[in-house]
Amino acid sequence: MRKTRQIIHIDEERCDGCGQCITACAEGALELVDGKARLVGEVYCDGLGACIGECPQGALTIEQRESEPFDEKAVRGRLESQAPHDAGQGCPAAALRTFHPESVPTDVPQQDLPSLLGHWPIQLRLVPPDAPFLKQADLVVCADCVPFAVPDFHRRYLAGRSVVIACPKLDDIDDYRAKLSDLFEQSRPSRVTVLRMEVPCCGALTQAVMDARNKTRPDMPVEVHTIGLGGGIDREVVPDGRSACEGAAR
Repeated sequence: MRKTRQIIHIDEERCDGCGQCITACAEGALELVDGKARLVGEVYCDGLGACIGECPQGALTIEQRESEPFDEKAVRGRLESQAPHDAGQGCPAAALRTFHPESVPTDVPQQDLPSLLGHWPIQLRLVPPDAPFLKQADLVVCADCVPFAVPDFHRRYLAGRSVVIACPKLDDIDDYRAKLSDLFEQSRPSRVTVLRMEVPCCGALTQAVMDARNKTRPDMPVEVHTIGLGGGIDREVVPDGRSACEGAAR
C-alpha cells in the first residue's frame, strides 16, 4: 500500500552522472541510466538522504510524496542478487562522459601530447549501444593490447573518433558479437576501424566486428589494422558485407 513519506528526488537537469551518490547509497536504490542517476525502485529508498551530501551538483533533495513503503527485505534481496558481472551497471567509473580534446599541432613533442580521448567509458562491456558519443561516429574497435604497441596511438587513432576496447582472448566473444550488433544497429557508426594485434587470438575481434556488420549494416565501411609485435601496421579494407562475409580475421 502506498503512503506519504520522505523519498529521494533527483533533478535530472543538474545531475552530471558522476555517480558519487550511488556509492553513498547503502541500499542500492540508485543506478546510472543513460548517464544520469536514477531511483531504481521506491521500495529501496529509506528516505534518510545519506546520498545528498555526496552530490557536487546539488541534484538530490528529499521530498515528501506518496510512494511505496521502504522494504528492508527487498533491499537485502537486491543486494544479494547483484552478481559480480553486473558490477559495472551502477559503478561511478562507468558514468558516460564526453570530453572536448584540443587539436594538436604536428610539431608538438611526443612527451608533451595531451590526451585525445573524447569520451568515457571505453570498455565495450560498459558502453551502452546507444551512447551519444557513438551516434554516426567514426568508430575504433580496439584490442586492449594495441595502445601499448603503437607509440603515437592517441595522435594516430583517437583524434575525432570514438573508441571501444575489448579482449578477444579473455572475454566472451559471443557477448561482444551481440553487443556490437546492437551498437551498429542503434548508433549507426559512419565507419569502423578495427585495431588488432598480429597474434592469432586477436582475429576473433575482427570476426566479431564482421559478423555484427554483416548482420546489421552490410554497407558500413570497415578497415582492419593489424599491429605487429615488433612494429609495423598492416592495413586491410574489408569488402562490402553483401559480397564477402569472411577473410578479415587472419
